[in-house]
Amino acid sequence: MTDEISITGIRATGFHGVYDHERRDGQEFVADVVLSLSFAAAAASDDVADTVHYGEVAERVAAILAGDPVDLIETVADRIATAVLTGWPLVDAVTITVHKPAAPIPVPFGDVAVTVRRSRA
Repeated sequence: MTDEISITGIRATGFHGVYDHERRDGQEFVADVVLSLSFAAAAASDDVADTVHYGEVAERVAAILAGDPVDLIETVADRIATAVLTGWPLVDAVTITVHKPAAPIPVPFGDVAVTVRRSRA
């Protein structure tokens, strides 16, 4: 059985993009994170040490969103997934969605997002 922790709407200003103005001016990026793990130990102990501290995960995600610039949000999503699986051994799998709501698209749109799913297997 797998349980999930969801953290949605993590925001940070980043400088990702293929265009010079994106790298120069930056823009807001938003990430949603779903962590798959068992809650059995945490439910039995009622101790945060037996689960994943979602505040710490959110801080790490925001740091990556605001971190070293890359061209693609696909790369940002993969960096977040790798960081979560590396940093929190209780997490069996992770789903990361990175949104770029101010993407330079010349027509009206609501959002642009990419999603990656990674697991320890």
